Order: sequence, then C-alpha cells, then structure tokens
Amino acid sequence: MKTADIREAFLSYFEAQGHNRVESSSLVPVDDPTLLFTNAGMNQFKETFLGLEQRSYARAVTAQKCVRAGGKHNDLENVGYTARHHTFFEMLGNFSFGDYFKREAIQFAWEFLTGTLALPPERLWVTVHISDDEAAQIWIEQIGIDPARLSRLDEDNFWQMGDTGPCGPCSELFYDHGPEVPGGPPGSENDDLDRYIEIWNLVFMQYNRDATGELHP
Repeated sequence: MKTADIREAFLSYFEAQGHNRVESSSLVPVDDPTLLFTNAGMNQFKETFLGLEQRSYARAVTAQKCVRAGGKHNDLENVGYTARHHTFFEMLGNFSFGDYFKREAIQFAWEFLTGTLALPPERLWVTVHISDDEAAQIWIEQIGIDPARLSRLDEDNFWQMGDTGPCGPCSELFYDHGPEVPGGPPGSENDDLDRYIEIWNLVFMQYNRDATGELHP
C-alpha cells in the first residue's frame, strides 16, 4: 500500500464516520505567535478547542502538512539517525469539537487499523497516561487489548502544542515489528529503538495551559 493509498483510506474512513474533510492549513500558522511552523494537525483548530471560534461541523478529518525543526516538538536532531524521523511530514488526524471523546476516538482508531488496514491486533501495543484510568479501562474492557500490551506512562503520554494552549493526556498505539528487530516496548529501557514504532496518537484535549503553567479544564 502506497502513502497516497493510506492517506485516502484514512480520510475516507472518517468521512464515512461523519467527519468533514478539511484541507491542510499553511505551514506558517495564521495569527498564532506561539508557533513558527505548523507542528500538528490540531493547530488550525486551536481557537475551536478553546471555545473562541465556532465551526459549521463537529467532526473533522485532515492530512496536515507539518514541520518539526524547532520549538517544543523538534525532530531535527533525530533526522538521519533513525528511519522514522523527518523534518517535514503529513499528519493524519481526526477531531471532535464537543461531539465524541475517548471511547469513540479509541474505537475509531482500532477499527481503522485492524479493519481497514488489516493490521494484526497482536502486533499492536497501547500506552495511556498514568492518571487516565478511563482510557485504560476502555482499551482493556471494551476493545479487549491484552493488559500485558498496555503501558501507563507519565510525560510521554501528556501532549501539548507548545508552552501554552490546549493540552491533555494521550493514548498512543505502536506497531510491533517482532523480536528480530532490536528494541523494547514503550516505557522500557530500549524503547527508542525500532521494534515498536508509534503509528497513532490519540490526544484528549482536556485542558488549556496558561502562561503561568496552570492547567484549566
């Protein structure tokens, strides 16, 4: 399957789930002095998440062009040292603006990966934030993930766009390439090697971090 096929499969899947296909925004964010370059798909929806802007739709799906060459999300030093880091890439993302939350987001991700892309469930590993009992319960009790393939991590599973703005706990999915590839599962000593590769990050925007660092629900 080619990159273009994966992109279209993702966009089409979420359109079928009632999401509005939204074009990628500019690589240079508009009216946002906190960012030099667009570094995530949610950048163009920042004002919507903060309740400062209303959209004509409650669900969106995008293939966002991103650059991570500075700031909080800086991959520049890893380019050339790993097979998975790039300065420029497209980030596929689905977004809900007060419509659905953790349960549906997790179900959508699992269905797309194991259904549409037909990835073997036993090859997938999941992480959640150490405080996120709700997400862990959904993965184990509703999705049926083996608890032995779920890690609870701290700062690696709390996402924020920059020093201020929308943020929250996240749940990541990793693909296990198998024991013939060096590396350990997320949270282990060798998790920076290539056996387990992150393929999805479900960010649950629960907070807004202000300039003092305080989190507001």
